[in-house]
Amino acid sequence: MDTAVKEAAVSRFLRQYPQMERAACDHPALLGCTDVDWSQIPGCPAGIPVLLRSLLDEVAGPVALPVLENVLMNNAFHVSAVMPAVLPFLIRLAAVPGIAVRRDLVEILVLAAELSLPVDADDERQVMMFGKDCDHPEREWCRAAFAAHSSDLRALLEEGTLPDGLISVDDRECLLRTVFTGHP
Repeated sequence: MDTAVKEAAVSRFLRQYPQMERAACDHPALLGCTDVDWSQIPGCPAGIPVLLRSLLDEVAGPVALPVLENVLMNNAFHVSAVMPAVLPFLIRLAAVPGIAVRRDLVEILVLAAELSLPVDADDERQVMMFGKDCDHPEREWCRAAFAAHSSDLRALLEEGTLPDGLISVDDRECLLRTVFTGHP
């Protein structure tokens, strides 16, 4: 999905939920969101802070989520350059009890962890599917974002923090490996 299509999807969401642009951005999970220079991230639509803020809204959140997912992914095998910048906020938002899109946020975190794995340059199939690491620096940036926010991720994954059924054992292990080894 190209940048223009992503920008158009964000614009449609903003037209559908104009109140979200005016909503306060004072939730602790979004601390620092307005400090990010989103315009400097290649392929990043201007409305990312509004999409993140919208995830907290019971009605707008489920509509904002697929728009955000499209921005965060270049295709099924590649995260976009926006993903590393959004990860700290997704980690903290996934820790918010009662958020309507919590399960989906946890799934995005797991997907980001899996897709940030280094690719074995000697494995032709992996290179064909995922490309070379040198062509996809966003994978390393995601690993760095996970490492920088490992304490928040560790707190999210502590036993009893996520309700039963919200994360599978395998997905929990994938994210825990991210915390303890610096990569999934």
